Order: sequence, then C-alpha cells, then structure tokens
Amino acid sequence: MEALAALADPTRRELVALLAGGERAAGELARRFPVSRPAISRHLRVLRESGLVRARTDGKRRLYRLDPGPLRELDAWLEPYRDLWAQRLDALDTEIARGRRAVVSGMTSGERA
Repeated sequence: MEALAALADPTRRELVALLAGGERAAGELARRFPVSRPAISRHLRVLRESGLVRARTDGKRRLYRLDPGPLRELDAWLEPYRDLWAQRLDALDTEIARGRRAVVSGMTSGERA
C-alpha cells in the first residue's frame, strides 16, 4: 500500500505516466516539470522506495523504469470495489435517462398546449 501513498501526489502520478511509455533518464523527466531537478529527484526517490520505479546507472545517467508489480497489487485491492462503482454509475445513467425523458415529454406537452 506504499504505492497508494506515493501516487497521492500529482507530480508522482505524472512521472509514473511518463515511465509507462518506457525507460527515461532522470534529466529528461526533470525537464518536463516546472520544478527544480532536486524536487524531481525527491519524487523519484519516493517512487523508488515504494517500489513503483526501478533505477539503473548508465554511465553518468540514471535511468528509471516503471515496475508494474505494485500497480498490480493496487488493482487487486481495488477489484472488490469495481462492482460498487459500476452499480452507482448504472444508477446515474438511469437517472440521467429519466431526466432527458422528462424534458422531452415536457417540451412535447408544452408544444401541444
């Protein structure tokens, strides 16, 4: 569940999204954000400590890649709640459809009068 805490920050979520596209150098990642390189390094450290990313050194560069293991654990943990959300979204769809029918029949009645 450390991954969930790590993903609470929007910058870290964006870093994970970028790394989902493949391995990237720390400098390349840092250039994409309006914060300092040390700030991005701290975010990457949190992601690394939570197990969401792995790092390796290639010469002077530090390369990061996504480790999907913790995301799979989160997905498994969220699974029981998917039906709950599906039911609520189905109920919302039903209410929206009722509202549309009421508007249409209201217009039709008003046009007849």
